[in-house]
Parts: sequence; structure tokens; C-alpha cells
Amino acid sequence: MGHLLPFTRFIAALADTGGVDISVVTALPTVSEAEADHFAGLFATFPAIRRIDFNLLPFDEAAFAGTDPFLLRWESLRRSAHLLGPLIAGNTQRASAIVTDVTLASQLIPIAKDDLHLPCHILFSSCATMLSFLAYFPTYLDAASTNHLAGDVNIPGIGHVPVDYPPQVLRNPDSLFTKQFIANGRLIAEADGILVNTFDALEPDALAALRSGKVVPGFPPVFAIGPLKSTSTTGTDNTVVGASSTIAWLGEQPARSVVYVAFGNRSAAALEQIREIGAGLEASGCRFLWVVKTTVVDREDTAELTDVLEDGFLGRVQGRGLVTKEWVDQEAVLKHPAIGLYLSHCGWNSVTESVMYGVPMLAWPTLGDQRLIATVIRSGGFGQWMEHWSWEGNSVVSGVEIGEMVKQVMGDEAISTRAAKVREEATKAVAQGGSSYRNMQEFLATLKST
Repeated sequence: MGHLLPFTRFIAALADTGGVDISVVTALPTVSEAEADHFAGLFATFPAIRRIDFNLLPFDEAAFAGTDPFLLRWESLRRSAHLLGPLIAGNTQRASAIVTDVTLASQLIPIAKDDLHLPCHILFSSCATMLSFLAYFPTYLDAASTNHLAGDVNIPGIGHVPVDYPPQVLRNPDSLFTKQFIANGRLIAEADGILVNTFDALEPDALAALRSGKVVPGFPPVFAIGPLKSTSTTGTDNTVVGASSTIAWLGEQPARSVVYVAFGNRSAAALEQIREIGAGLEASGCRFLWVVKTTVVDREDTAELTDVLEDGFLGRVQGRGLVTKEWVDQEAVLKHPAIGLYLSHCGWNSVTESVMYGVPMLAWPTLGDQRLIATVIRSGGFGQWMEHWSWEGNSVVSGVEIGEMVKQVMGDEAISTRAAKVREEATKAVAQGGSSYRNMQEFLATLKST
């Protein structure tokens, strides 16, 4: 969903501009009910968009026992990618350009250019800082004469990246992710353009380094088109009801008084850490909305809250804390005036949504690109990153420390002021004449010239 969400927002932005014929290749079978609902909502909201079903080839996951389901899905897509050429060529409406996720870059760029003779653009679902790391990583490997992450990386125009900031799986040269990452990094420079859900004022150094060729000479044009706005699509009736009850509770709370706590759908904390988070929220004295997750990726979460949380916790925080395991409309939550802080895993979609609504952040990255994303929060001044907080191994952050930091950042006027300023910059960027608006228009012009 972290990759799907910016795509649907980008598709909606294209549809809203008018004059662009859009076909969406949808991989089947879908991974989860959430993904299927999201697609259904997109096509219901924009009936003019053409849907092209892409049936994936059978994939024996047994050969990759213990591998993250997220990476298995990527591998399944990549192994079926050769079928995309005939599928796109056989579409009744001839394509003039392709936009793909970076996960398929190394497969689809050659297909687009050599087989279909079409320009191929990448929609990058993380930040420009992460894009610079991906683009430079093959150069680093070649210079280091190694095939995996061995140490710190110094990216031209960006600076020093400590070894523990990028995805830690890159330390394993045999992992699917490492192989995919390197292959995509080597081919991405051959794309015709890179679209990024960021804006010039948020990541000025990274964007300047990419555009000037400092990171990789001859790098394709980079279009910062964010923050991408949400579509009006919704999920099932049940999710709408659940979202409404959450918003109703927020409506009873004072302005900027509630801490929103959510760590995405990619991972789950250990039971001991979940209980320490609860202890910290209780000790902070702040009101809070906490979305608890006990399973990884999109697996069914059947655990009861009373089995997960410490005995008596729900009773002690009744009235000032709302704890749920249900789906919530995160964007509706973040734009609510009651929210004063977001304790977050630092997924890029979550960060851009916080930025859009001026919500300060307390960064607790869990995996993947999230530590690099946390550097954007820290350098932007709209949040605090406790760099020593970890989710790995047997490390457990105490409730005492969590409570102290929540209370401290909630009361930090400098961070709140900066978050409000970044919100103004984001609003200006996407408004007519703003930097992201101009970048989108420039990208559309490239489509019309083909």
C-alpha cells in the first residue's frame, strides 16, 4: 500500500488535469482486501480510466522460505514483467509513455525503449534523499569492489550517509532486496524522467544534487510534484464507519492536544515494546490516538486489545486515550485540528501527509528507507528523531523515555512553528504557479511532445 497510495494519487492528479488518456495496469491476484478496495475506489471515482488486468505467472515462494512477503511480491512482478510488452502493445489505445514504480525499473525500461519504443518514467515512492542513495549506490559498489553495503557512503552533493541509515538488508548480498535494489539502481539513470512525491523547499539539497548531475552524471530530469493530494476514493462501508467514529472522538478534544501514534502496515512491534509504548503514552499525560498493529504486512490481525495491552491500561486511560486495531483514515486524522504530534515510523507517505497539515513529528523509523527519511524530518526542523531508538534485536525503548519525549516534543514551540512553516511551503508548492505545479506541467508537456 505504501507504493500503491502515491500511484493512485498521481493517477488522480493526471485525471484532474484533463486531456490525458490513462490506462492502469493492475497486477492480479491482488495481495489483500485493502489493495482490491483501493483499486475499486480508484476506478469508481474515475470511470474514464482504462483498467488492464495483468495476470502474474505462478511463483514458487517455497524457494525463498522466510523472505519478507513484500519482497516476494516484488519478485513475482519482476519475473512476470516480460509479459507487459505484449500486454501494453495489444491495448486498444496506443500508449505514448509509460510510468512505472521503481521496483520494475530494470525490467520495464528496456521493454519500453527496445520493444515498445516508448519513453519510460519512474514514479519514486520515497524521498529525493533516498533516490540519491539508490542512484549512487552502484557507483559506490563499483568503486568499493564489493556487491553489498560494506560501510558509510559519501554521496556527491548530499554528503555522508552512515552505514546504519540505508536499508539494513543491503548488508546481505544474497537477499532478494539487494539484488533488486542494485539492478534498479543501475538502470534508473536510463529512464526518461523521475517523478518524486516531494517539493523543492522540503529537500532542496538532494533535488539540486540530482538535477545538476552531481549524484550521477547525466541523470534524467527529476520532477518534484508533491505533496500529492489524496483522491476522494473510499474503502468499504465498514472502514468509513470506523473512520467516522475516530473523527468524532477527535472532535471532542482540544486543539493540538492529541498525539497520533501509528507505525504503518509493514511491521509490528514485539509485545513487550507495545506495552512500553502504552506505558509511555500513559506517563506523558497527553491525550492520544493509538493504532496498534500486531502482525506484519497485510496479514489478518485477530489479537484482542485486552490480550496485547497491559492489564488495566484501557481503563486507566479511558477518556483521554483512544486505542484501536481498526483501519483509520490517516489523512483525515492528520488534518484534524485536535492532532498536535505524530509518533511515526517515518513512511514517506506519512511524512508528506504530516507536512501537508503542519503536524510535528516524533520519528521512530522501523525499517527500509525510514532512517534516511528521518534525516529529512530532522534537517527540515519539523520533528525530532531519537536516533538511538530501534526496533531491532532485543532492544526495547522504555515507557519512561517514550513518555518524556512525547511530552517534550508536544511542548516544543520551535518545532511547532517550523511545522506550520513547512505546511505553508507545501501549500505554495502545489498551488498554481508553485514549484510542484510547474514541475507537473513540465512533465505533462513531455507527454504531449511524444
